[in-house]
Amino acid sequence: MVNFLELESEVYGQDIFIEEEKIMDNTILGEEKLIPGWSKSKDLISLKEMICNCMECPLGETRNEFVFGSGSPNADILVIGEAPGADEDKQGLPFVGRAGKLLTKILEAIGLSREEVFIANIIKCRPPSNRRPEKGEIEKCEPYLKKQIELIDPMFILALGKTAVDTLLRKNHTMKDVRGKFTEYEGRKMMVTYHPAALLRNPNWKRPLWEDVQLLRKAYDEELAKVN
Repeated sequence: MVNFLELESEVYGQDIFIEEEKIMDNTILGEEKLIPGWSKSKDLISLKEMICNCMECPLGETRNEFVFGSGSPNADILVIGEAPGADEDKQGLPFVGRAGKLLTKILEAIGLSREEVFIANIIKCRPPSNRRPEKGEIEKCEPYLKKQIELIDPMFILALGKTAVDTLLRKNHTMKDVRGKFTEYEGRKMMVTYHPAALLRNPNWKRPLWEDVQLLRKAYDEELAKVN
């Protein structure tokens, strides 16, 4: 098992630019106004095929690639971040830039590979300049994430950062109040911790993150022991 606290220092050398969050007054669209039939998808492959050309918000006009998510369709752990960045937008895969490489190391540090978990984001298209997703964008895209959660049916969710946890729990939080302990999301245990991009700017947060993912691993092992 990799010692997370000995990760290479070079991954902390790049700042991430994030504009202040802007709020839109859009109301959430009913399912019938999205792509017809997508909610009846029986698996992730068919869901991706039905929603990958989504144009329900302005981000559809500016994206290069729709970032659906990747990993095991039967994952016990679902990792949820904020939004794709520039590298993800180019490749169509989640967490493949500098923050993504750090996430890979974090997972390896607790004995997990990217192929064992499923990795997704609150929204599936890159916001310009890596700004935070706007309210209207989240409202249009979150139903897709909920369908992914339904299909994957994970034991645990690892929510990375404030945008992820605020969206899932429908409430504003401070990270100090929610990280490092389990909360519940629709009957599933959810661990909240810092987004890897935040560690690129604040390396002193890597120790608390390490403590958080160790708690997740411990709880996961306990659940595995019950079923084996």
